[in-house]
Amino acid sequence: MFHAAVLTWLGKDMQELVDKITNEGLHVGGGIVKLDSFLNHQVEPGLTLRMAVELCSQFQACGVDLVTKVVTAEVSGIPVALGVASTYGAELIYARKSRSALMTGTYYVAEAISRTQGSHTDLMVDRRFLGPDDCVLIIDDFLATGSTLSALVRLVRESQANLAGIGCVIEKPAEGGREVLSDVNAPILTLATIEFVGDHMKVY
Repeated sequence: MFHAAVLTWLGKDMQELVDKITNEGLHVGGGIVKLDSFLNHQVEPGLTLRMAVELCSQFQACGVDLVTKVVTAEVSGIPVALGVASTYGAELIYARKSRSALMTGTYYVAEAISRTQGSHTDLMVDRRFLGPDDCVLIIDDFLATGSTLSALVRLVRESQANLAGIGCVIEKPAEGGREVLSDVNAPILTLATIEFVGDHMKVY
């Protein structure tokens, strides 16, 4: 259920996000866009919360009224995922990418491939925090190749939780992520889209 304090933002136009990507995004080649001024290094809290609330509004329009857990991968997905979790009154779980000495329990584990880092990474979620009674949204910054999101889907499925939907800030359709997730029987929502015509970046 949504918290009343943020209901006035529901349905807010995300032209603000489109303009931000257009003005501050840097195409570094190969379809990779650097957005570290507001999304995945420095974070703009007001915009981040508005993006989270807009995602919640879209999920509500799809009939997603109850969420108990929001799942993301560390690190870039955490700010928006936290906003979504707060708006729904849910708990946030971020899948760990490295094992520390404090990680002594048993974990759901799934492998993801990072295109920007060029490496394979195991995503891990403690089995205590996710189970059959949970209703889950997966939230991340990008829907690109779909590798990270697919790994998170596998974690949720292994836990036998109900996957209510997937939400991302930005989609890059040319990288085929939506097709990778074609077996997901839940809404997959994004707030902005980036496409390339040669070296020209189109944002909408």
